[in-house]
Amino acid sequence: MSRCSIGKLAFLMSTAIIMVSSAAAAEQEARSPEAKHQWQHYPSPPTAPKDAPNVLIIMTDDVGFGASSTFGGIVPTPNLDRLAKNGLRYNRFHTTAMCSPTRAALLTGRNHHAVNTGAINDLSLDRDGYTSVIPESAATIGDILGLNGYDTAWIGKNHNTPVWENTPMGPFDRWPNGLGFDYFYGYNLSYMDQFAPTLIENRNQVELHPSKNYSLERDFADHAIDWLRQQNTYAPDTPFLLYYSTATAHAPIQAPDEWLERFRGQFDDGWDVMRERIFAQQQSTKNVPTSAKLTSRPPQIPAWSSRTPEQQKFDARIMEAYAAMLAYCDEQIGRILDELEQAGELDNTLVIFIQGDNGAATETLDGALNEIAMFASIDTSEIDMEKNIDLIGTAKSQPVLPTGWAWALNTPFQWGKQYASHFGGTRNGLVISWPKYIKAKGELRSQFHNITDIAPTIFEAIGIKPAKKVQGVKQQPIDGTSMMYSFNSADAKDQRNEQYFEIMGNRAFYKDGWMASTTPRRLPGYGYISEDYSWELYNVDEDFSQDKNLATEMPKKLSSLRKDFTDVATKNSVLPISDEFLPRFSPDKRPNAFEGRDKVVFYPRTTAYSGTAFPSLYSDWTVDAKVTVSNQAESAPIITRGNRFGGWGLFIDDGKPLLVYRASHLEKDIITITSPDTLAPGDHSISVQLERTPEDKMNHLSLIIDGKIIATQQVSQLAHPGVETFIGRLSAIELIEDLQIPYSTPGVVQSIKVSF
Repeated sequence: MSRCSIGKLAFLMSTAIIMVSSAAAAEQEARSPEAKHQWQHYPSPPTAPKDAPNVLIIMTDDVGFGASSTFGGIVPTPNLDRLAKNGLRYNRFHTTAMCSPTRAALLTGRNHHAVNTGAINDLSLDRDGYTSVIPESAATIGDILGLNGYDTAWIGKNHNTPVWENTPMGPFDRWPNGLGFDYFYGYNLSYMDQFAPTLIENRNQVELHPSKNYSLERDFADHAIDWLRQQNTYAPDTPFLLYYSTATAHAPIQAPDEWLERFRGQFDDGWDVMRERIFAQQQSTKNVPTSAKLTSRPPQIPAWSSRTPEQQKFDARIMEAYAAMLAYCDEQIGRILDELEQAGELDNTLVIFIQGDNGAATETLDGALNEIAMFASIDTSEIDMEKNIDLIGTAKSQPVLPTGWAWALNTPFQWGKQYASHFGGTRNGLVISWPKYIKAKGELRSQFHNITDIAPTIFEAIGIKPAKKVQGVKQQPIDGTSMMYSFNSADAKDQRNEQYFEIMGNRAFYKDGWMASTTPRRLPGYGYISEDYSWELYNVDEDFSQDKNLATEMPKKLSSLRKDFTDVATKNSVLPISDEFLPRFSPDKRPNAFEGRDKVVFYPRTTAYSGTAFPSLYSDWTVDAKVTVSNQAESAPIITRGNRFGGWGLFIDDGKPLLVYRASHLEKDIITITSPDTLAPGDHSISVQLERTPEDKMNHLSLIIDGKIIATQQVSQLAHPGVETFIGRLSAIELIEDLQIPYSTPGVVQSIKVSF
């Protein structure tokens, strides 16, 4: 195009812009409130009450009360600080101590067992209170606000879809779109890799090709900002509900390199010293009363001084990664707040920031660079400490936090995630900001509240009452209590007088300032230390941290609270109590997409099959791949199950079939079988078989080509794959660097038959 043509085009574009602007101005004038057309026959959408606030709910994952600077913690969270300075901090707010239950209670305003979410969805049971199926009688905040004129979106983690419904064919009733949210971008799982996620947009899996600079938290913030802008463009007069649910700081603990560098050397003193430092900061900032006591370290959690120098260095690196992850997430949240402020929306936005869906994760005593190997009981620590320590927090790691750090991040309380008996598992920092309504700035609120109270708080703030029937279904009572009475009254009397807690056998009951709590009998790392549960008693109005056990001194009070717990547990379908853990992960404990079948055929696709959309393959299975080779130098992935941290893959490498089986990321745990012969052009059958033989009771892995066994190797340690399976391509974090196999060669794989 000539310069003259470009100049004409620019003039025409500028003229068009002026004409459009003039037309837009005229149209805007015509659409003034007085001139708005009143349609007689077109359906009218619901409208929100006048001046109803926008609602932004932010929830992080596995973040303890003592983590963020806002509550006296060790990790700088300037954007949470920013909200707190412009609003309120709550230091007696509680979750359920576990992910899915907390989120179900948040969404519905009901107790978690009352909506069938007594544990995470992966641990559901075939009985009331535990099926993981949120009933239609418990409409969500998305449902209610949508029916009252709000636009709704959910960005980030969803762990409230039953695992057997998490397939490309649904059903979709309990996916976010089916739970009342117009838009969803995130994942339907408990956790996600920060650098190579498998994501869903509404009902469809996203084909993602992450670059070296990709990060999941930035991606979430980008999509949240984009949705807010679209909402402002198309519905500027309609309020919104945005539920922003981050992946931080659930394992794998990962962060961009520059953020990892910011925290180098900051945690070399260890968790015992850090806990004391946090406690002092909490008291100096008045997040914890001066009368509070710092609870002692349980004997089951090792002292920092008992760790070897190598262990201490390794442990400190994992804590550096945790701090980097949380601080980086806070920066991305700040971008969303900036967007609202620049759009003039922040003043009338009710921001509810829940720092953690439970306490920090006390799930393994020693921590690990590779959580998949850890769950498979493979100890990689010796080699990782020596050779792989610099990988911690990067894309080549899947770290999980040692219990000692998690315990410190839950300062000043006992225990952590999964322990619903103590505040280390249930006490999470809450910040609420709503400048247009809340007159107090930077104040502390100490009323006792629970995650079920968020929904009724939102309803009262908007000025609506949920209908007794939603879409024809009679609604069960809401268990929560609105917190609005405390917004402009620091000394207002508590309006929540009792609350039960129960997760995986750990339970408690709060009533009028007293709390009865069971003593944990299962340790981090899943071992048991006692035959049965004993009970403790605390006056938590006077004993902020549950430091002084009064059970021996006041047996009648304890007995009364235990009876109250039994009554409310019966009402909420909590009983019978079960603390079984690892056995509940077994696929036969719940429905699955392949129930009653022993063979399934899969086909190549551009996105992954999620863990629940593919059979659980551990022992005694066969995968038969039908492939077409065009030339003898063909290279292509056929199927990858899992990733470099654990799983297996079948490939054609320079014309030769190649099988890689990884129990962990270490060389000693990797089995490689390569065909000695190059495949001739044409159709072939390439099979992988894992068989447990009764003679030696060992697992044997075989590569079979066109019906002929090429090689068999004994497998001493079974692989536990990650959450995805790719057919006809590699996952973005797979063996690309190691094997140099092309990302995709279309047309090589025809089908995959899986027998199990």
